[in-house]
Amino acid sequence: MSYIVDFNNVSTLGLESSPVVEALAGLRANEARYFMNKYKHEFTVVQASEGQETLDYVSRILKEERDIEFAAKPLETSQFQVENIKFAYVFYEDGLEVNVMYTVDDPKKRAVGFKLSEGMEIPKELEEKFKFARQKSKLAGTIRGSFFVIKKEY
Repeated sequence: MSYIVDFNNVSTLGLESSPVVEALAGLRANEARYFMNKYKHEFTVVQASEGQETLDYVSRILKEERDIEFAAKPLETSQFQVENIKFAYVFYEDGLEVNVMYTVDDPKKRAVGFKLSEGMEIPKELEEKFKFARQKSKLAGTIRGSFFVIKKEY
């Protein structure tokens, strides 16, 4: 069952098993606010068990591009297209968010982003491989983020 993320009334629905549940809910709401403000798009998520296609897509890109496989349990996914950009999101139990931004018509604008919820450690799969910049969010507190550019076609 899909769920439209409300960024005005932040809910932990679907994320309850996370040790950083409030921060992860804020991070998810922060994404919802971004897409509503920039694209007038409602950010919708499904339970990971219903989003296997999205999980497989994101996992394939991570594995083929950087040989990354996360041990953390995926809780929710989201996949949609706005304008000429395909987006895919996976929210993990440890507080990690992975997103894929894939422009349909411009191979130079394709990337994988990582965002860490406030209070979580850097996952061992990313330690010493990426530098994380800090960003403040009213909804999510301090978000640490990093990214890499996608080289292949997916």
